[in-house]
Amino acid sequence: MSSPEVDVAATATDRSPVLDDTKLFGHPRGLGLLFATEMWERFSYYGMRAILVLFLVQALHWTTKEAASLYGYYTSLVYLTPLIGGYLADRWIGTRRSLVIGAIIISLGHFSLAFSSMKMFYLGLALVIIGTGFFKSNVSTMVGQIYKPGDARRDAGFTIFYMGINLGATFGQFVCGYFGDPVRWGDGGWHIGFAAAGFGMVAGLIVYLWGRDKYLPGIGLGTAVARAKQAAARAGHGAADAMANIDRDAWWQALVGAVLGAGLAWYLGAADGDVMQAVIGFGFGVLVGGAISLTVLGTKGEERKRVFALFLVVVFVTAFWMCYEQAGSSMNLFALRNTDLNVFGHRVPPAWFQSVNTICILVFAPVFAAIWSALSKRGKEPSTAFKMVIGLTLLGTGFLFMVAGGRRADTGVLVSPLYLMSAYALHTWGELCLSPVGLSYFTKVAPLKFASLLMGVWFLSNAAANFLAGMLAGYLPTPGEAPTAPATGLAGVIQHAAATNGGFWMIFVVIGFGAAGTMLLCVPLLKWLTRSVKA
Repeated sequence: MSSPEVDVAATATDRSPVLDDTKLFGHPRGLGLLFATEMWERFSYYGMRAILVLFLVQALHWTTKEAASLYGYYTSLVYLTPLIGGYLADRWIGTRRSLVIGAIIISLGHFSLAFSSMKMFYLGLALVIIGTGFFKSNVSTMVGQIYKPGDARRDAGFTIFYMGINLGATFGQFVCGYFGDPVRWGDGGWHIGFAAAGFGMVAGLIVYLWGRDKYLPGIGLGTAVARAKQAAARAGHGAADAMANIDRDAWWQALVGAVLGAGLAWYLGAADGDVMQAVIGFGFGVLVGGAISLTVLGTKGEERKRVFALFLVVVFVTAFWMCYEQAGSSMNLFALRNTDLNVFGHRVPPAWFQSVNTICILVFAPVFAAIWSALSKRGKEPSTAFKMVIGLTLLGTGFLFMVAGGRRADTGVLVSPLYLMSAYALHTWGELCLSPVGLSYFTKVAPLKFASLLMGVWFLSNAAANFLAGMLAGYLPTPGEAPTAPATGLAGVIQHAAATNGGFWMIFVVIGFGAAGTMLLCVPLLKWLTRSVKA
């Protein structure tokens, strides 16, 4: 008779020795299993993402604004649903079951996209969004559950896992981008590319199911709620009653903020007349308003100052990703329409240029880690906030190459691919200065009782940035498309500035350098707000 399943994240006992082995470069072999699983999931996501906008404008003949808007809606929801999926896994499902459910739904979504039907197309996008909600946050959680508390290998384990993400993204962009090229494969190639993304996810699921009992015994079986109840029971009924009172207060605090945030977001979103935009904006308003109210009202003193610091940083992080995420939309279209794709006598699929980002991460992530380590030993390592300033500056500098390329494209010539490649490289260096250190900053600064919620806010900023990125990408000038009706207010200013390619890319130069300069001014304030911790 088999022994009952034990959640090793809930108890330090009954851990299988395989979870503490060192056979994978000093790490447990279970890390390699999750590495492979996540690699294939990222293969599927980034592979499909690489060709989505190109499919919309080339195969479906959508306008730039229509394609960019859908892309923004899709990518923002992909980052938004993991908050819900993580909550469900914590309370009821458990990370192990949630991962399997997510992988199955993602696979079905990609295979739905392989059919030549608009109903199947929309169904496919919806399934990928829902499946990613179950999958994305939980596979990362399971990496953390492998290691015992205080295990010095944890940070290095996440670095290895991060490399798997980018390795899968690189292969996905190459494979799906190769098939999603109508010049080589005709219109049927799009659906082969979408199906390839589906097969990638199936491969990841098979790998996980094959090795989870052998290399991840007990990982992800229980839920966070079950563990909290166990802890409360051990502490006695008085502790459990106190927890219940705190929960009731938290619900009311979150509700007040959610209502205020929803009202403001609905007003701002509805003003544009776009129903979908208003609905998604409403969702962001609920989540952001609730998170701000809960964390600000639920803290005091130095902890409240740290919460203010995190929400201030979120503003700059959102500005960064809003520009950076032009990669799959406007920069992808610039590769298609304005870039000379003949490289050394061979035609390069336009989607392939996005792989410059992931390749640079694989190459330069160890370099940046070595630089910070060397500066730290000399006592000259910059603060996290200043590293983010550097990241925003590199972002703006990358878009200067796009401005130069855009101005040449405005003369009617196809420009060298070096403009795009230089921009992608600089954006990646900026990412390495902002994203890893930003995640670490949140884990150090967030008050312990709101650590998970505020980490969710970090990912929420990615969702909001993708939403805004899609809106901005819609202003990319496209010859032959009917001009949109004159806009007023901020939209009118953006529309006027984006009348040319050079002017469009200058918008992101201004945002990048403007955010860098503003954050530089805020560095002393951030240091004061976080003086109670080393950040």
